[in-house]
Amino acid sequence: MLGRVLLIIAIILLIVMVVLYFLGKKAQKKKEEQDAQVAAAAQSVSMLIIDKKRMRLKDAGLPQQVLAQTNKLMQRSKLPIVKAKVGSRVMTFIADEKIFEEIPVKKEVKATVSGLYITGVRGLRGPLEKPQGKQKKSLRAKLQAQYDKANKKLQEEKQKK
Repeated sequence: MLGRVLLIIAIILLIVMVVLYFLGKKAQKKKEEQDAQVAAAAQSVSMLIIDKKRMRLKDAGLPQQVLAQTNKLMQRSKLPIVKAKVGSRVMTFIADEKIFEEIPVKKEVKATVSGLYITGVRGLRGPLEKPQGKQKKSLRAKLQAQYDKANKKLQEEKQKK
């Protein structure tokens, strides 16, 4: 009895794994095609970055046509949005996740743009500064920091006595 149940569960898991494998390959091909289209339509534009935030598409102030083309899941998720002045117009762009942290605020940059999508940035006057973002600490490093802090506090209390 138990053997049959385990066999059925194993077969179902195997079928699910095969389906996910083929769906993943299909999604990867689709992504590669989209990347090729974005690269073909890319232009270099100089712009002054006004602001950058992670926000929902509805709140970003993008054109209504863009909202109509995106699916419901993407409309609810937060995307990296960049407001920039291109020429005399203030425009809203969607930045690539990989370069969002590198984009400087209130500086002029030369950006590679494909439609409303920023795929790359370079400094207009010199190289861009790499962000000194917070490094994610491991659990061990966090515990060590707490231990050091508590130990230092104990040492100070001992010296007072």
